[in-house]
Amino acid sequence: MATSPLNVQPSFHARSNSLPSRQHPFTSQIDENLNRLRTSQLASTSSSIGHQLNCLQDLYESVDMLLQLPLAQQSLAQEQQRKLVEQLLDGSLVLLDVCGTAKDALSQTKESTQELQSILRQRRGLKGLANEVRKYLTSRKAVRKAICKALKSLKHMENKLSKDGETEAMISTLKQVEAVTISVLESLLSFISGPEAESKLSPWSLVSKLMHQKKVTSEEEEQKTNEIANAEATSRSFIKSGSMKNVEHVQNELQNSEMCIQDLDEGLKSFFRRLIKARVTVLNILNC
Repeated sequence: MATSPLNVQPSFHARSNSLPSRQHPFTSQIDENLNRLRTSQLASTSSSIGHQLNCLQDLYESVDMLLQLPLAQQSLAQEQQRKLVEQLLDGSLVLLDVCGTAKDALSQTKESTQELQSILRQRRGLKGLANEVRKYLTSRKAVRKAICKALKSLKHMENKLSKDGETEAMISTLKQVEAVTISVLESLLSFISGPEAESKLSPWSLVSKLMHQKKVTSEEEEQKTNEIANAEATSRSFIKSGSMKNVEHVQNELQNSEMCIQDLDEGLKSFFRRLIKARVTVLNILNC
């Protein structure tokens, strides 16, 4: 599964020290969380992505505390900073929209997974079960289509960030937070879509991975670490085999997928609330 490397630093730099001293606990916490996220891309498993979502929550909590400081508010409230702050607010809207897409994708996948599990327990005939599995696979296809659109939105944001020049320290910090958030959401969306659709969804991310990260596992090995993709692959195998012997295996994989979805959904919802809170804080600073 391709993910954007978090350890690639954005090209923008701080122009002046409009932030509190780097020794301040809040800025130190932000730096620490940024570094944790930039080094957390060694594995693209459900647990690693869940960890990244938790780190994002910690990061945004530190950002919100930083934004409560008078010096930080004064920096963002400067008239010459207004355009840059508004760009950050526009970016946060895109991030919220992408989070919404991810939540919908998880919800739709969970619903179709539970429905198929229920039908498989009823032990219908092979033909009837095959038709229900195809409905599940069709639902997954629709999910990937929505994810593809969201990934393109994130890529557009990445391109804009890479073209940014020098900015003041406060804006630079917030842009780094934005860049890391983009990367985590790319990882999450790519995980939900699964490695099978990777080349169709986001060929740009494959190039990125080849350039910045060694591919240490084959697609087959990586798929084993993706419960959602594994359930889909097992379902496809069931249809191809035309045998009732594989029903129990499909059920087990669907159950693993459902538990994985539940964990990711909880982490995403918690982060979503933190993102909204940070956006409201910045809006209040701008409107004071």
